[in-house]
Amino acid sequence: MIVADRLAERTVPVVRLRRIVGMGRALRETGRIGDAEFAAAAEVLREFRREMERLGVTRYRACGTACLREASNRDDFLRAAAAEGIVVEVIGSGEEARLTWNGIRTAWNGRDGDLVMDIGGGSVEFAAGPRECDSVSLPVGVVVIGGLLPISDPPNPWELRAVGYYAGCRIEDGTRRFGRRKFRRLIGTAGTFTTLAAMEQGMTRYDPDRINGVVVPAASVRRWAGRLGEMTDAERLRIPGMEKGRERYIVYGVLLALAAMRRFRLDAVTVSDAGLLEGILGGIERNGGTTAWETDRGSRREEKCRKG
Repeated sequence: MIVADRLAERTVPVVRLRRIVGMGRALRETGRIGDAEFAAAAEVLREFRREMERLGVTRYRACGTACLREASNRDDFLRAAAAEGIVVEVIGSGEEARLTWNGIRTAWNGRDGDLVMDIGGGSVEFAAGPRECDSVSLPVGVVVIGGLLPISDPPNPWELRAVGYYAGCRIEDGTRRFGRRKFRRLIGTAGTFTTLAAMEQGMTRYDPDRINGVVVPAASVRRWAGRLGEMTDAERLRIPGMEKGRERYIVYGVLLALAAMRRFRLDAVTVSDAGLLEGILGGIERNGGTTAWETDRGSRREEKCRKG
């Protein structure tokens, strides 16, 4: 969650919160959000709602992405979210890529030949522009791959080879739309890339200003893949810059990043802290959002109808 103040003609972020619950952990196996993940996500929304009330938020937009696009119990989750006071809108993969592209542009200016890669829990988005035809979405996020190809603690070498091979095949097949198009720069956004940048700098306290624009060479990504692949979850968690809850998923994320760099023959990734959240925030500025009191009023009306 990102909360921002409106100052003159721009928005200024004042609070950022992130909780990793792995909603898609059982998605490929069962087609559903697991009971434990369902409960954990609902609890996070309860926390976010309390924080919104504390900060006096007047408008918000809550978006669901890959997991909620696919889960058979999606409607149950949306009702549970509404009961916590949060109306969740499930957005399509094309809009997700467009919002990510626009969000990155809030932090810095792009240039011709940029390719954005957003590694999420349920999907991976590639975007070369704001139009839907400029992007592809692959259902191979780190949580989903973790469910399909679990790794030991620490991983066995053959498990890592299997994940790397799978990631390479899915990215190669899934990005055929781009053909042999040449890109000058890969821009990475979301947790895998920001964690890489934080680890590269030995960052003990996360600072977005030190993340935006960090260039991580392919050699460093390979070095981290090798190092992380030899560690246990507990050992990874002790690395300066590692985010709690990401110590297992970072292995999958780094292997996905390497597969993309090989696919597009790029020798570095430029990291952006800005991405989907900033794109959603900009959309609220342009198109409005859900007002905080609308949810409460709707809940009270529903309760009144049940009692009546």
